[in-house]
Amino acid sequence: MGKTSKAIGKKLIQLKDWFIKVCLLAFQLSLFLIITYRILPVPITPLPMVRLFEQAFGDDAVRLRKDWESIESLGRNICLASVTSEDPKFFKHYGFDFEQIYESLKKSFDKGKRPRGASTITQQTAKNLFFTPKRSYIRKVLEVYVTVALELLWTKQRILEVYLNIIEMGNGIYGAEAAALFYFNKSSNKLTASEAAAIAACYPNPRRWKANRPSRYIKKKQAVIVRYMYRLGPLPWELTEQNAKRKRRN
Repeated sequence: MGKTSKAIGKKLIQLKDWFIKVCLLAFQLSLFLIITYRILPVPITPLPMVRLFEQAFGDDAVRLRKDWESIESLGRNICLASVTSEDPKFFKHYGFDFEQIYESLKKSFDKGKRPRGASTITQQTAKNLFFTPKRSYIRKVLEVYVTVALELLWTKQRILEVYLNIIEMGNGIYGAEAAALFYFNKSSNKLTASEAAAIAACYPNPRRWKANRPSRYIKKKQAVIVRYMYRLGPLPWELTEQNAKRKRRN
């Protein structure tokens, strides 16, 4: 009996050591990728792989359209529309909008319903970079770690750039450039305010709603986005460029 207990104890210690090593390796790998993606384009994320599998064994046609573009090439309209629609405080918070989280939890408790989404653009970028759509508390905890890492190691400009290049914008369509070409047959930087707002209005469920054939609900949301998107003012990097030009003139 004593020998059996010692053997079990030894196995548990070995299992614990193995688990710690796996966690440490996963942490190192994720940090390496986060630092790498700070500079290099993201080649692929888990969601397109999941969708391709679903398409291959489902009724939908197999489709994968994605075009990586710099944030300058994407154009300011899609940047302003996306921030207005998804995260108006994006340039002010540090990854988490606690006011929105509080409001979401409060409404869910008052109505006895599941909390609605209150994810910031940084949180959505973290989710899209490393995780599948499957929800779990473990994923949420890991998302917090990635979100903090992105805010510490990336600029807001880079977070928004990656977000706009990897977000799902239709069935088999990923990124603003691919969405602009698919829905409006033009590059993202040629989108009008109304067209950019139509794409951004579909973000919560881009496989259900179509930017080029908006429902009444999407049209209303589109109009609100257009009305408020320019109230954000110049994008932070645009302000930096403007200040640099002023200094050169002086």
